[in-house]
Amino acid sequence: MRSVTLSTVLIVLGLSAGLAFIGGCEQSDVRTANQAQQRRIADLESQLQAAQLQLDQVKRKLEAAEATGGVEVDTLRQQVAALQEDIAKKNALIKSMQERLLGGSPLPVELNTALEDFAKSKPDLVEYDANRGMVKFKSDLLFEKGSDVVDQQAVEVVRTLCGILNSEQAKQFHIVVAGHTDDLPIQRAQTKVAHPTNWHLSAHRAISVVKLMEESGIESTRLSERGFGEFRALEPNAAGKKGNPKNRRVEIYIVPAGA
Repeated sequence: MRSVTLSTVLIVLGLSAGLAFIGGCEQSDVRTANQAQQRRIADLESQLQAAQLQLDQVKRKLEAAEATGGVEVDTLRQQVAALQEDIAKKNALIKSMQERLLGGSPLPVELNTALEDFAKSKPDLVEYDANRGMVKFKSDLLFEKGSDVVDQQAVEVVRTLCGILNSEQAKQFHIVVAGHTDDLPIQRAQTKVAHPTNWHLSAHRAISVVKLMEESGIESTRLSERGFGEFRALEPNAAGKKGNPKNRRVEIYIVPAGA
C-alpha cells in the first residue's frame, strides 16, 4: 500500500511540475507576443509621425499656392487627401493592434504590482494600463497651461515613479515618454516663442519629464521621448478647436530593452 501511495504522490508531483512548466511557458509566450506587438505598434507610430509631418508641409504649400493662384493647387489638394487617408488608416491599425494585445501584463509580477499600487495612490493624477505597461499622467496636473515646466507637486510623484523604475526587476526595461495635447491652438505670443505648435509643446513636455527622470536617477540610456501633439486623441475634441482635457496627457511606456 505504501508503494502505491508513493507512486501516486510522484505522479501528482510530476503533473504539478509539468503544469507549472506549461503555465510558465504560456506566460512567457504571452509576454513575447505582447513585446513583438508593441514593437510593431512603435514602428507604426514612427511612420505616423513622419506622415503627419509630411501632411503639415504639403498643407503649407497648398496654402501658399491658393494665396497666389498657383497651378499646383489641385495636385496639392489630392496629396493632402491621400495623406489624410493614410494617417487615418494608420491610426485605425494602431488602435486595432493595441486592442489585440494578448491578455496579461508584459511586465514582471512584482513590477506590475508596484505600478498598480502607485497608480491607486494617486488616482486623480495617474492611471496604469497593465496590458500595455503604460503609466498615464494627466498633463493638466503636471504642467501649467502652455508650459513645459513640471509642477512642483507633480515632481515628487514622478520621482516616486522613478524609484519603482529603478528597482532591480525594472532595470531590464527602457522607458518611452510620450507627450500629447488637445487641438486648442497656441495663441499667446510668449508661448509661441517657446512652443510654436502643439506638436512642439507635446515634445517639450515629454523632454521635461525625461530630464526629471534622469535627475531622479534613471539612466539616460533607458530614456527616450516622443511628441504626438493633437494627433493621437483619446476622445473627440470639442467643435471649433475647443479641445478636450482627456487628450492632454503624458504617457510613460515601460518596454523591453531594444524594443
